Amino acid sequence: MSDPFRPELVIFDCDGVLVDSEAVANRVWVALLAEHGLRFAPRDFLRRAVGSTLTALYEGLREDHGWERPERFDSELDERLAAAFRDVTAIGGVTDVLDLLDERGVPFAVASNAREDRLRLKLGAAGLLPRFEGRVFHPGLVTRGKPEPDLYLHAARTLGREPEACLVVEDSVLGAMAGVRAAMTVWGFTGGAHALEGLADDLRSVGAARVLDSMTAVRSGLTELFGPAS
Repeated sequence: MSDPFRPELVIFDCDGVLVDSEAVANRVWVALLAEHGLRFAPRDFLRRAVGSTLTALYEGLREDHGWERPERFDSELDERLAAAFRDVTAIGGVTDVLDLLDERGVPFAVASNAREDRLRLKLGAAGLLPRFEGRVFHPGLVTRGKPEPDLYLHAARTLGREPEACLVVEDSVLGAMAGVRAAMTVWGFTGGAHALEGLADDLRSVGAARVLDSMTAVRSGLTELFGPAS
């Protein structure tokens, strides 16, 4: 019988896992795109955007809709997202999960497809940035973002852990695919306010070992893996 899996590093996605920011960003995007001639139902754009890189999102809008962003679009988007992200909050129960990992001496990191400045802004607004300093990973550090495994592999390598010893917590199909491709154990998370119908099944279909609907459930799952405290 193989030894039970006990993670040596836990890597969290940010949006929708650590910070309840997906719905906030979605409202900004949908409103600004409409002002520039491209209309989406909020749920439709959310399906397209969750877990994607900014580059991939723009490429998809061009390929699927023939839409090219206007010259000032990026600056307008930055201004509106910065204002909106100042009010984001941590997902309920996140600090309890991080406290448990600290108690067990297990390091943790964040690896997100978000641009570095936006990632740090959201973590800071939610009061989580100090807990992740030195362990914040973004697409600017690698050649390819999620769903490719590069970002997760870079995080593991930087922190001195083998991929097979890492646990990934992800709320998007693209992110879960990245973790699986990196040969890491993936737990799907559906506890964010943005979670779409069918997300749990979609996460399982790409290889998530478990799908959990709250940080309380994540904490319970980790406690189960680690066993009784010494």
